[in-house]
Amino acid sequence: MSEQLSIQPLQKDDLDFLYQMRINSDVMDYWFEEPYASKTQMVKSYEANLEQDSHRSFILYHGKEKIGYLGLFDIDWRHRHAEFAIMIDPAFQGNGYATRATEFMIDYGFNQLNLHKLFLYVAQSNEKAAYIYEKVGFEREGFLKQHFFINGQYCDVIMMGLLRENVINNGN
Repeated sequence: MSEQLSIQPLQKDDLDFLYQMRINSDVMDYWFEEPYASKTQMVKSYEANLEQDSHRSFILYHGKEKIGYLGLFDIDWRHRHAEFAIMIDPAFQGNGYATRATEFMIDYGFNQLNLHKLFLYVAQSNEKAAYIYEKVGFEREGFLKQHFFINGQYCDVIMMGLLRENVINNGN
């Protein structure tokens, strides 16, 4: 399975695939964003991001099929950290793809970008995601009470982080 997984930088022709996930509330609730996007806005955002150096966005492929989106956001080059985020198309969830995709981004962040730390936010109720992140080495660093609004209520959020030295020392 993992031999068939790969990531490729986000291209303009990937925006239709991404748009379908961004209007899906089941996906966007866990990105802590409203499931609202217009294709025009997405194109403008894509083009604006080409001019900056603070984001790295990728499409996850299984063979030749697009199955997810992942990236490093708000890359801070002075402090050498970035926020990691991932979304897997609901049709492909539950197949172990998120674990391998997260490992791809850990490798990219630490070994290509020379980052010191990756961090993320995960809803406390999203136990499957928290389990995946812990499995690949992220540690719980903090807790934000009623920080995001999901499905009509405020939810608690776990802050997680992964230091480069912990990955290197564990041989990952």
